[in-house]
Amino acid sequence: MTKFSRAFWVANSVELLERLAYYAVFIVITLYLSNVWGFSDIEAGIISGIFSAMLYFLPTFAGAYADKIGFRSSIILAFTLLTVGYGGLGLLPTMLESAGLVSYGMTATFTGLETSYLRWSIAPILVLIVIGGAFIKAVISGTVARETTSENRARGYAIFYMMVNIGAFTGKTVVDPLRRSMGDEGLVYLNFFSASMTLFALIAVFFFYKSVKTEGKGKSFAEIGKALWKVCQNGRLIALILIISGFWMIQSQMYATMPKYVIRMIGEGASPGWYANVNPLVVFVCVNFVTSFMKRRTALTSMTIGMLIIPFSALVMSFGNQIGTDYVMGLHPVAFMMIVGIAMQALAECFISPRFLEYFSLQSPKGEEGLYLGFSHLHSFFSYLFAFGLSGFLLEKYCPDPKAFASQVEYAAATVNAHYIWYVFVGIGMVSAIALVIYGRVVKNLDKKKLNPETE
Repeated sequence: MTKFSRAFWVANSVELLERLAYYAVFIVITLYLSNVWGFSDIEAGIISGIFSAMLYFLPTFAGAYADKIGFRSSIILAFTLLTVGYGGLGLLPTMLESAGLVSYGMTATFTGLETSYLRWSIAPILVLIVIGGAFIKAVISGTVARETTSENRARGYAIFYMMVNIGAFTGKTVVDPLRRSMGDEGLVYLNFFSASMTLFALIAVFFFYKSVKTEGKGKSFAEIGKALWKVCQNGRLIALILIISGFWMIQSQMYATMPKYVIRMIGEGASPGWYANVNPLVVFVCVNFVTSFMKRRTALTSMTIGMLIIPFSALVMSFGNQIGTDYVMGLHPVAFMMIVGIAMQALAECFISPRFLEYFSLQSPKGEEGLYLGFSHLHSFFSYLFAFGLSGFLLEKYCPDPKAFASQVEYAAATVNAHYIWYVFVGIGMVSAIALVIYGRVVKNLDKKKLNPETE
């Protein structure tokens, strides 16, 4: 059996730490922005949407620059930026507290921060994390490609994705105990935990990462810009990206809407981090089975099945606020139905994600598959950009912050239709599923005409 290089193992180990740090913060990013910084639901949604969208848009450009300065320098730069960024997310709130603008504890008390321009001091810190994260996305996967051969590449990427999922799962488990024990102050200290993980990764890279595989000059930014423009002119690909964005708009609510929704509907005892962990668990258990089961079906058929599942997952999530019982299998009904809905989303992901890249590559011009696949994650850019902003508006209308109400009775009346939020995503899912069916038929007919052009 071919052994992997030390650079391979170091890269995968620090990927685990980076994912652990990222998901610990990202699962409660909207809570952090609202409860710690005083942003409204809409503002928090827009900020976190831009933040997450750029993480999927910039890696192609970051990868081009990484090819010029070298992977080792790029990873050191990335983890330096991430450490400063996560550390800043923890340090800035304590500085604001010292200035008397806010007091943190189980519940933050704002004394001017909501209207102060100092709220926006968080923006450059988030930019550092975005740039650092973009380099990591580009360089770690690139390292796996460079440090493997055709014989062991499949196993190498299997190890890579295992590390990603272990990091994601572990990062989310840290959140709930810290938040329940320290409240809003825990959301501040969570960033120090993430900063320590990326600092540890930085030290590991500095001392242990060395690669002799440095060939490849990469593309210039101008070349990448031309490639992006070329993709945007491909009607088939843009249509597919926009349709699949419907799935990711619903999937992203696990981060955009779910944490605030369950805490506001259940109380501070809710565990959004654990609910979200149902997703990687189900994917881990089911993805190989689903892929094997669908191997004789076309990629489009598999994606269509997943797209038909996804609106029902949102519908199931809406049931929690309508069940009259206090508990379902020992859980609050909102928690129970949220877990079921997230599991359904994970199942849909098993049908969609493994086959999307395959189908996307088939729609790319022959000989340019690699260039086009560099922009295959544009669906995440579009979906995160719009999904988080939409979430903010829906939360403010149907499931607002309880701090804005004088009594529990008033708040109960304001959230009686909180489940309407999920109806919006049921609609988005249904439109996307129908659009994919129509897309499949149109593409099939166009391909038939190309093969058998009619004579006029």
